[in-house]
Order: sequence, then structure tokens, then C-alpha cells
Amino acid sequence: MALEQTKRAGMTKLFTGTAPHRVRLGVNIDHVATIRNARGGKHPSPLAAALQAEAAGADGITAHLREDRRHIRDDDMIAIKAGISVPLNFELAATSEMIAMALKIRPNAACIVPEKRQEITTEGGLAVIGQETRLADQLAPLKEAGIKLSLFIEANQADIDAAVAIGADIVELHTGRYCHDSMGRDGELLRLQTAAQHAASVGIECHAGHGLDYDTVSPIAAIPTIEELNIGHFLIGESIFRGLPAAIEKMRQLIDAARPNPAGIN
Repeated sequence: MALEQTKRAGMTKLFTGTAPHRVRLGVNIDHVATIRNARGGKHPSPLAAALQAEAAGADGITAHLREDRRHIRDDDMIAIKAGISVPLNFELAATSEMIAMALKIRPNAACIVPEKRQEITTEGGLAVIGQETRLADQLAPLKEAGIKLSLFIEANQADIDAAVAIGADIVELHTGRYCHDSMGRDGELLRLQTAAQHAASVGIECHAGHGLDYDTVSPIAAIPTIEELNIGHFLIGESIFRGLPAAIEKMRQLIDAARPNPAGIN
């Protein structure tokens, strides 16, 4: 047991100061910007949402700077990084423009996601297999700058191994199919469990996210080798009815209940 705890403690961490028993919650504030952009102006403020999320118990803030700037904008990223005290997870496509922006912002982590101009939201994991050399060369400046490299991928061993091969610190497993295919949910959960276990076995930190809500989060939070969940759209939508702090607090309660912490470590 002591050896296993030592191994877990030595794994690469995106957020420091947090024990491995507790699942971290990253809150994605993209769609606060979506609402703002519908009318223009400055309200509602993504930075204000990030600060509320932090105060409500979020362990980190996630924001996706898309190439078309449909929600988060360059100045949002600058303001969020400067304003929050928790880590920033910067989601971006693997393009020279976005990598340059990440190097300018210097987030704690850069999460590489696939991006299509016409998609409503991210539709699946990044294609890593067969792209290892290109991605390793393209993303090397992020690593050299001390930014944690995360890849948003499908839950399979081959993509995890490819992520390790290019030097990624983190993989984030795509939970969209698990959330949206109720008939196939049991099979998707097993796939996620197997992938998360494999990630731990090869020494890469494992996160998960996309589409999670109050009804679907608990089984994912219960997977012992998942260390962080990133949740956004549902929490921003739920905040319309109960307020953002209350929406986050309920999610935090569900996550904590799914992963009991007998040591009482925060």
C-alpha cells in the first residue's frame, strides 16, 4: 500500500497541493462568453464567472480559445489568467496561432483538442495514432515553456500509448458518448474504466470530461485512477436556475460522494 501511494504521489500533477484521493473539478466557463457575445458588450463577464467558480470550490478553470473566437476571446484568456488564483487549463487546436497564444498566456496546462469550424461542440477525441512525430514537433514549444501538455482523446489504450510517446503529461478522456448514448452507457463506462486504469499503469495523469451532468458524473468520478473532471456547459446552463456557485457546489458534492475520502483530505 505504501509503495502504491508513493507511486501515485509521484505522478505528474496539473494542480499542485491536492491529494490524489480527491477528484479535482475544473469548471469550463466558455458559454458565459457565448451568452455575452449573443448581444455584444461586456456582460456577462467570463472572468467574473471564473472568480465565482473559484470561490465556489472549483480546483481549476478551463477555457477554449477557438480559432473562430465564437465564445472566448484573446483578451478573455489574458484577463482570466491574470485574475484567478487556481490553475488555468487552456483548450486549443494544434495550430501555430493557438500555440503562440498559449505561449503568451502561459497557462498551467494546454489541452489539445480537435476542432472543426462547423461543429457545434467538440465531437470526439484527438487523432493521435499515426501523428506522433508531427504532434511531438509541433507541441514541443509548450513543453519547453513548462506548460503541462494534455491531449483530449478517445478512451482507448492505443491513443494513450501514443500520447505517452509524444511526451504528454495528461490525457483527458472524452465522455460524450457515455453521456449521450443511454443505451450504450454501460459499455462506454467499461471502456472509460479500462482506459483510465491503463493510463495509470503507464504513468500518465488521467482526466475526463464532455457532457457530464448531475445524472452522469458519479460513475465517472468513482473511477479510482481519474484525477480530474472538466465540466462546463451543464454547469453554466444550470446556473440560470440556481446560480453558478450553487450549481458548482452540488456537482462538488456528487463528485465527493462518488469517491469517499476516508482520510478526510481536501
